[in-house]
Amino acid sequence: MKTDPESFIRANTDVLAPPHVPEIRLHLAGEAHELWLKTEEELERIGLPPPFWAFAWAGGQGLARYLLDHPETVRGRRVIDFASGSGLVAIAAKLAGADEVVAADIDPWSETAARLNAGLNGVSFAFTGDDIVGSERAADVYLAGDVFYDKSFADLLLPWFEALERAGAVVLVGDPGRAYCPRGRMTDLATYEVPVTRALEDSEVKRTTVWRFGTLTG
Repeated sequence: MKTDPESFIRANTDVLAPPHVPEIRLHLAGEAHELWLKTEEELERIGLPPPFWAFAWAGGQGLARYLLDHPETVRGRRVIDFASGSGLVAIAAKLAGADEVVAADIDPWSETAARLNAGLNGVSFAFTGDDIVGSERAADVYLAGDVFYDKSFADLLLPWFEALERAGAVVLVGDPGRAYCPRGRMTDLATYEVPVTRALEDSEVKRTTVWRFGTLTG
């Protein structure tokens, strides 16, 4: 039997504020480990991918915090929130005054989660489920929270981010110390101590840095 994403999300999450971005409310898994195990067990039966949309990952929290504290970063601009998950960063971009925001995620459940979360915060934005890695520049600012967790994925992202930067886009990355983060190819903008769910991470607080892709000069 096919599971309705909206019904599942409402039944298996609570409306919570991420600890580092209390201005925003999201449908989040209050008992992260239980939901993770439940979806692992029921994955084949209900067709649910790993529910990345149900958690406020440290990289996204740091990036969202930065946008709310520095709204000039996106104000009046076209923005793409890549690997959007819950839509947290897209919501922060809209609250910070972005003109147009597109949340991009290949997980179809993310579209429902992001829509519900946008409604909780009184904003709206577009969503695409297309794989946009390697696509030509389509926005002024690209936002990427916690994307350097896998080497093969990082190897795909690096040339794309470089191409976007050469085309004049600003690429901002929120990263909590993942192994494949290309720190030497970016400029740090801010660092935060972000509370996270220990069931998903190796600690209860992750030092998270917001980076701008490329080296700033002048």
